[in-house]
Amino acid sequence: MFKLSSRLQTHKVFPLGWPRVRHASASSAGERTALYDFHVRKGGKIVNFGGYALPVQYSDQSIIASHLYTRRVGSIFDVSHMLQTYVRGKDAAACLESVCTADILEMPGGSGSLTVFTNEQGGILDDLIVNKVSEQELYVVSNAAMKQQDQEIMSSAVSRFKSQGKDVSIEFLSPADQSLIAVQGPQVAQQLAKLLPQPKALEQLYFMRSGVFELAGISNVRITRCGYTGEDGVEISVPSAQVETLTEALLAAGELRLAGLGARDSLRLEAGLCLYGNDIDAQITPVEAALAWLVAKRRRTTADFPGAQPILQQLKEGVQRRRIGLQMLGAKAPPARAGVAIFSDGQQVGRVTSGCPSPSTGRNIAMGYVTEQLKKPGTKLELKVRDKFYEAEVTRMPFVKANYYSKPKQ
Repeated sequence: MFKLSSRLQTHKVFPLGWPRVRHASASSAGERTALYDFHVRKGGKIVNFGGYALPVQYSDQSIIASHLYTRRVGSIFDVSHMLQTYVRGKDAAACLESVCTADILEMPGGSGSLTVFTNEQGGILDDLIVNKVSEQELYVVSNAAMKQQDQEIMSSAVSRFKSQGKDVSIEFLSPADQSLIAVQGPQVAQQLAKLLPQPKALEQLYFMRSGVFELAGISNVRITRCGYTGEDGVEISVPSAQVETLTEALLAAGELRLAGLGARDSLRLEAGLCLYGNDIDAQITPVEAALAWLVAKRRRTTADFPGAQPILQQLKEGVQRRRIGLQMLGAKAPPARAGVAIFSDGQQVGRVTSGCPSPSTGRNIAMGYVTEQLKKPGTKLELKVRDKFYEAEVTRMPFVKANYYSKPKQ
């Protein structure tokens, strides 16, 4: 068990392995979400994250306390910086399939899937969630940091299909018009039930399913059962003019608290989830990232997505490196930051891509890439932290058991 220093308890630092952020100032605050003034009033510590002014934490809780409260009860996160997109038309599914690895055509209506945009070398350009609203409408959520690239990828695909006489159109939602909040934790469903006209309306909304509801008196609110923490939870797409009203109603329900980017990052790492730009990027393929399951079975047969041949070859022949989980051994071992070198028998065999003290387990955890032959759980490795070597062990991910609200197996 690691002992929290006073510096970590008050959180003057960010989770290790987290992307660089800047404290917000008049000149560097970045684009504001519709909840910016609300965050400031509630004691949010604002930073510039990927060009957006967002709270890293709130004055009422440290990042660790917020993390643990999310695991135990539930928290509200402003994720309005994420890119929300609608692709519509009879050929919408085929169009989006042309740039990602998911089987959208055969996806049931109302369901969603994590997928990736890939380049011709098989590298991951971004990860995203595609929800099949209907046979002629898709709702897509992708990363804010890759907004311009993702807009270009999808717009180009739509233009290409339209030039072939296909029926497809695209709409990018602006954070000024449409907000997105994530509500995560084991008590989220019962808190949301207080704000629904039919309290049991979400009982059939299983993990990775999406629907439109009335919530807190606001109509046409899209609720998707997903998240970035490993807990049961939802992401709620709501008009920006009404997002503050909804957030206040969620707080007034009695149990939920506000949380910031700091807790969101440590929660996702415990859940074994990748952060684009750290754990996956354009030089890493889904197979190397231990995300081969994102390449749908039918798409492996059709082989009609960017980078299909290199990825299919890797699936058949294997890869040189693989993303793995790591747990530091020894009471005095420090956390391993992104970029820390991984060694075996005196030779460097990889590097850490994300790492932090795990509030839930009391251990220092990390993920990174090592040569393929060292990926087996239980393999002992050494991490070079500040010119000293510390023992670590390859471990299975997630580091904390997932608690998704999945449909019972028949």
